[in-house]
Amino acid sequence: MKQDLVVKNERRGSRRFKVSAPLIVIAERCEIAGYTRDLSDRGVYFYISLADRTLFDNDFEFVIELPPEITLSTCCQIRCRGRAVRSEKASMDMTGLAAEILGYSIFRGAVSID
Repeated sequence: MKQDLVVKNERRGSRRFKVSAPLIVIAERCEIAGYTRDLSDRGVYFYISLADRTLFDNDFEFVIELPPEITLSTCCQIRCRGRAVRSEKASMDMTGLAAEILGYSIFRGAVSID
């Protein structure tokens, strides 16, 4: 019975994966480095510097590099268009952002975004 209540309260329509992967937000001609906390086909939660949060508006582009352990193949980059849906202070110098993924392209065998 309790498990049924948890499922009913879950609002997400797709499964999330705990993935810590490098991420670059492209905003106002800047590239802002960050990393993901979790990822699904419809959204992502990631961390960036608290100071960098003010550099981009609600809609933005970002690139995530997924390692072979995640893709079960080669490294690939995912270039996404996203919309910020929530932000929260994660620590003294980091902010966490939840973003809806509006569209994406996958590039296999991509070069590292270090």
